[in-house]
Amino acid sequence: MSVFTPVSRAEAESLLSGYDIGELVGLEGIAAGIENTNYFLDTQAGRFVLTLFEKLSVAELPFYLGLMAHLAARGVSCPAPVADRRGRTLTMVNGRPACIVTRLRGASVDTPETIHCAAVGASLARMHLAGADFGMQMDNPRGPRWWHEAAGLIDRFLDPPQRDLLRSELDYQDAVRAAELPRGVVHADLFRDNVLFEDTRVGGLIDFYFACTDVWLFDVAVTLNDWCLASEAAVDAGRANAFLAAYAGVRSFTDVERCLWPVMLRAGALRFWLSRLCDFHLPRAGEMTHAKDPGHFERLLRVHRNGPLPPLP
Repeated sequence: MSVFTPVSRAEAESLLSGYDIGELVGLEGIAAGIENTNYFLDTQAGRFVLTLFEKLSVAELPFYLGLMAHLAARGVSCPAPVADRRGRTLTMVNGRPACIVTRLRGASVDTPETIHCAAVGASLARMHLAGADFGMQMDNPRGPRWWHEAAGLIDRFLDPPQRDLLRSELDYQDAVRAAELPRGVVHADLFRDNVLFEDTRVGGLIDFYFACTDVWLFDVAVTLNDWCLASEAAVDAGRANAFLAAYAGVRSFTDVERCLWPVMLRAGALRFWLSRLCDFHLPRAGEMTHAKDPGHFERLLRVHRNGPLPPLP
């Protein structure tokens, strides 16, 4: 969540004139994140978030907005798209596709404890099951095909050891990634800043704009890779075991998932190493942006390649 496309107060007021959520009270740009333009939008009727999509097309957005509406209707605490007076949840603001969604209560947790990790594990499993009957599909735009495309873009910025690591891991993932893993809707970016907590209770899951159809175990790995680290690149066994046990308490892991768990942990680290390399070396101009350190996921990938890894229950 960043501000690439400015929205003035007058422009926000004009937008709200087509909705039944009251007049504008406050408008504040959100600086965190790197993909879309986001504003906190306060009106007489409540608190909302205005998102302008900087990369996603109008054709892609019905999947994301439909998914959030689907999950919210099934009891998952996530942003719900707000329709205008004509029943549309998708609009245009300053030449960008845009939407207004409900703003959830709570705050992100920077240093999660075991109880937070367990709550996130259970919430992720419930989200997977709630999305199992969602009628639309979207291939992962940051999946294996993109990994190879991104590797070509950033190759010139890598030193020889990094280049060798990347090529070796891509070859490994190409050889062992299996299609028989259970799959469905995944969040694909459930980092600490995308979960809101009220004390130790999950108040909501946010930022579904990397959501797609992929293997559930990949989503588990991506989430563990952020929530369950003891240091820069070391997995905390207590938090990891709590996270995985809580997930398994809602949806049991299969034998195939247990076999390919190490592969998915590495895949999750690879995906975010590549995206951070692209963001760092090939940045987009933005009014407020934050490129994150790609070295973090390089180190984590090396840790996962060397093991030992937390086992699935």
